[in-house]
Formats: sequence, structure tokens, C-alpha cells
Amino acid sequence: MNGTDIGRSTLIGMPPWAIVLFYVLTAAALAIFTWGIVRLVRKYRMGRRAAGRRPAASELLRTFFRAIGNVTVLRDDLYAGIAHLLVLSGFVVLFIGTLIVLVDRDILRFVLPSLVFWEGDFYLGFSTFMDVFGVILLAGLLMLAVRRAFSRLPQLDYRHSFREEVSRRSMAAGDWVFLGLIFFIVIGGFALEAVRLVAVRPEFEVWSPVGWWASDILRSAGMDAGEASSWYPVFWWTHSAASLAFVAYVPWSKAVHMLLAYVSLAWKDETQNASLPAPPENEAGGYTAPTDLTWLELVGLDACIRCGRCHVRCPSSLAGMPLSPRDVILELRNHANNTLLHLRGNGNGLHRMTGDVIPEQTLWSCISCSNCATHCPVGINHVPLMVQMRRALVSDGSVDEQLQQTLVNLQRCGNAMGQSDRMRAKWTKELPFKIRDARREDVEYLWFVGDNASYDPRVQGYTRITAKLFEAAGLDFGILYEAERNAGNDVRRVGEEGLFEMLAEKNIRAFAKSRFRTIVTTDPHSYNTLKNEYPAFGAEYPVIHYTELLAALIENGHLLPVRRVGGRVTYQDPCYLARYNGLENTPRTLLDYAGVELVEMKRRGRDAWCCGAGGGRLWMEDIPAKDERPAEQRIREAAALDGVDTIVTACPKDLVMFTDAIKNVGLEGKFFVRDIAHYVWEAIEQPIPEHLEKEA
Repeated sequence: MNGTDIGRSTLIGMPPWAIVLFYVLTAAALAIFTWGIVRLVRKYRMGRRAAGRRPAASELLRTFFRAIGNVTVLRDDLYAGIAHLLVLSGFVVLFIGTLIVLVDRDILRFVLPSLVFWEGDFYLGFSTFMDVFGVILLAGLLMLAVRRAFSRLPQLDYRHSFREEVSRRSMAAGDWVFLGLIFFIVIGGFALEAVRLVAVRPEFEVWSPVGWWASDILRSAGMDAGEASSWYPVFWWTHSAASLAFVAYVPWSKAVHMLLAYVSLAWKDETQNASLPAPPENEAGGYTAPTDLTWLELVGLDACIRCGRCHVRCPSSLAGMPLSPRDVILELRNHANNTLLHLRGNGNGLHRMTGDVIPEQTLWSCISCSNCATHCPVGINHVPLMVQMRRALVSDGSVDEQLQQTLVNLQRCGNAMGQSDRMRAKWTKELPFKIRDARREDVEYLWFVGDNASYDPRVQGYTRITAKLFEAAGLDFGILYEAERNAGNDVRRVGEEGLFEMLAEKNIRAFAKSRFRTIVTTDPHSYNTLKNEYPAFGAEYPVIHYTELLAALIENGHLLPVRRVGGRVTYQDPCYLARYNGLENTPRTLLDYAGVELVEMKRRGRDAWCCGAGGGRLWMEDIPAKDERPAEQRIREAAALDGVDTIVTACPKDLVMFTDAIKNVGLEGKFFVRDIAHYVWEAIEQPIPEHLEKEA
């Protein structure tokens, strides 16, 4: 048998009319698919232009291989990640295999028959390869089906978080249709192969191991060649119809995420959460209609695979507040489809997006921790969407009284507490030395202290300890005194863009009148906005967090730990350090220098649980919750660690939130929250005096 004898026709025994009908149906399926894609592209073109980078060809290629390798899915849920990897790899290989057969049998065979290649050794290897990946695809589908049918994972619970009257049964049914259709196509392909090998059984087809094995079963069951030949057209049409139906179904269903997830990941701007995009140029100055979204945000809505990873990592959601990042995305998607597709571009739609489609309490429940976006496998940026809708609420005056008063305080006094700017540096009076005024003297480090560290009595003691550490190291530093204003990180994230810009401009003017090299801050929120958002306003200065500076001072010998403090503690990663800016190791290094035994919580680093203060939540009235607040949940998690009685942090807002949470859970006097500077000071000096310990 020569190489040209090894192969097969894809249309065995099909009459001419059946072949014509098949090609007509193929054309129809492709037309429906194309029209579905055209509708989506038209919808995306109704969105605004997405500001930011355009990925280079190398980035697009790297994103493709990351998507194929399921990198973003594997990292957070191993079982689901492996299942998706099996499905994706199997689907991609079978799809490419189908294209190979199409090119050889339906194009080259008629146009350039000398180039036909689907025969001989290639055919044998191809047959084995396709069978193996068909089995891989089936294994992945079965894993997903078992997970969805028998697990009770909260991420698979589609119950609505803020619209209890909304039923999600059709959504769950759609998931099963998606899985079932692919499963039916693969099983149908194997069944078709088995029937063919009963009807026509050349020995070389042993290279199709699954089909060969299945044909043995059919033969053992009594099917002969004649019966198989009569059944072959039925199996062929069933498999072909299901395959063509799936092609047509893709742009109109959840299956479209296979295409759009790649676009969302490739064009995702990793900096957008740390440095928020500007508001749209519309009357509201925020998002009120789907046409206010960028094309990339509209793509992200359709790319969502409803996996629920954002849902189960949202502190507000797990506290029982009326927020689920997944539900926000799905509601926005439905609204965008209803307005941009069904109403043919009427961007205003039937309802206002902000307040009607997404309720006000849902938007104000967000703490901008970015845990949702960090774990989204398709690259959706939730926080900028939430902030853009908040901007519209602020423009309308739809703000609770407590937040409104805080914004007034910030506008009048430059701080959230409403205190006189002359009181900002009052905490320095109890120090045994004078901190220099960076406006009047040259300094190497400008210490941007922040509101809570300056004004809150619960934090001021640690602020003084930090100042003593700087002084003990001989650091050349100063502060702005009354010229410092709130950096504006949380102001911007509640949606008050105008006030944020005003605060930024005042701080930048103060910076310009001072002479320094580097900004150091004790507040992660200030750290984020000074480092990532102020450069857009012309303030491009090196910005470091005080834990980075303290670690450098120890490493350079300017601070010398003389004793091991001891004790067992756990560490709280502030969101704006670890998740937003990747600063995880330095604070832990400081605890190691101090000789403190660190016991880690399960959720740490980029996975750390938020205290609940971010996004301006510290300044707002409580929103009804069905469970304990995020800070209280975190304190219980920390207190459950063996031998741990202290949670250490490097964020003034964490200190405030955890101090209250310890009282609320009944652990006052039994469990403690301390700033990391406490342990560094104890390691280089004598134990902190009792009065200072109480103060701190």
C-alpha cells in the first residue's frame, strides 16, 4: 500500500444533492456567524475610543499563548483551570484539524490537486493526534459538568446580589447548552468514525485508536458493514448539523468569550486601576449610558464568562452588601445589548445606567480594593467602571450626607476630618526634636504624612515613632506642615474628579516651592496616587513607601537592630501596596529584621482581604450588610491563627478600621493591631515606654 492509498473521503456515499445541501448549510452557518460578529463590532464602535497603549505584535503573540495555556484561569482555581485547559486545548486542536481537512478536501483537491497532503503518513499521525485531543476535550467537559452539577461553590450560584426579583435560570440553562453542544459534537464525531470503520475497515485506520476501539464495540454488538453503511448518512448529518449549528451559535452566546477574552486580555491596561482614566466629555462627567463606555469596556462585558471569581473575592459581596462585581458586569452587558443592539444605537436607552440599571447603593458598596480585577481571567477592569458611574452620581448630587460633609471638609480644609490646616502638624509638638519645614530648608526626603497619620489620635503615636526612626537614622527629611493637603486617592475613587484635581494642584504647588529629592509617605493610598496619578499633572517625583525606606536604612547600617523583639504576629497587606503596586516582601523583611515570627494568613499578598476603608468607604454611612464587615472578618481570620495576638500593618486606615473591628468582635484587650514601625523601634531601642505604648 503506497502513501496515496492511505486516506479517506469526507463525503463517503453522499449523493450530489446531499453534498450541495451541505455546502449551502455551511454557507448559511458562516453567514449567521459573520452577521453575529458584525453586530458585535457595530456595537463596540458605538463606544468611546479607548485611551492608552496599543499592544505590539509581540504582546499579542504572548497574550495568545497565555490564553491558550490558560494562565489566567489556572492561577486561582486549579480544578477549574485544568478543566478549562483541557477543553480549550482540545477545542483549538480539533478546530485547526477541521480547517486542515477543509483546506485539503474542499480547496486543494479541486484547485491544486498536486498539493493534497491529507494522506499517507500525515493522515496516520493526524488521525491519532485528533483522537487524543478529542478525548482530552471530553475529559475537560466532564470535569466542568461534574463541578457544575455536584459542587455547591458560591461562584456558581447565579442568584442576583442586588435584584432579587431577577431570575438567572436561563443563564444556567445556557451554560448547560454550551457544554452539551460541544459534548454532543465530539461524541458524534467519534460515533461517526466508529460507524465508518465498521462499514469500511482498512488496517491503517488502527491509527484512529478511539474510532477503532468504538468500531470493535459496534461489531461485537452485531452491526455489520451493510448496516453501518445505511446508518452512516444519519450519523454524518447529525454530526455535521451540530457542528454547523455551533459555528452559527458562537457570536450569539456565551461561546463568544473564546474570541473576546483574547481581545480583552491583549488590550488590557494594567495601570488603569492604579491610575484611573479621565471621565468622558459629557454633561454628567461620568457613565450614564452604554455609549459612554469605551469600545474595550464593551468588549470586556461580552468577554465575561460568569466564572464568579470576582464575586467570591469581593469583600463587600461576602459581607452581604448589595454588590457583586459579576452582577454589575452582567447587568451592564444586558443594558448595552438592549440599547445599542435592539434599539439600533439609541445610547440613552430605556433606563439611566447609573442609578437605574446599577443601583446607587451597589455603586457605593465598592471599596475599590481591585480584588475582582486582579483575579478576572479575561482581564476585565471593574474599578474604573465603578468609579465612572460614581462620577455621574456625584454630578447629580446623589451622595450620602456623611460623604457629602467629608467632601466639603476636603474642599474647605484640605483634609477629611475638617480640621484646620494649622493643626496638621500638631502631632510633632510632642517630639523631642524639630522636624524641618521642607518649604524653607533643603531636604533629601519630603515626608508626605497623610490625613489619618496627622490627625487621628489612634494613629498619631505611630506617626511619632516613625519620625523617631527617621531621626535615629540621621535621615535628612522634612514635611510640608500646613501646606500639605489630602493626596486625593480616595477622593478620586468616590467620583469627585474636580476636587481631586484641586487637591492635586495644591499639593503640586507646595512640592514646587520645596526642595527635595524623594517623596516618602506612610499612607499606601497617598503612595498610589502620588506615584501613579500625579505624574499626569506634571509632578514626576520618585515616591517610596516608608517600609521601603526603613528597610533601606537597616540594610545600609543607618538603623541597627540590637535585639530580637520576639512574639508571633500576622501581617495585613494593604491593598494599595500589595495588589495595586506589588509591594509585598519589604514589610515582611522589616518584621524579619525585628526578629518577629510571622504567621501568614491564607489570603495575603495580591490575594489579601481588604479592611473595607478604600474607595471612600471610610467616609460613608454604613450600607446594610447581611454578614460581618470586611475588617471584622479579617480580625477573626487573624485571631484564629495559632499563638497570634497581633495583626501588623503598614497603613493608617488599616489601623483605624481594625481598631474598631477588634471592639466589634469582642476581642478588645485580647487582640491588637499595630503599625510595623512599632517593631522596628523596639528592635533598635529599648522597649516602648508604657505611656507611648498606650499612645501608639
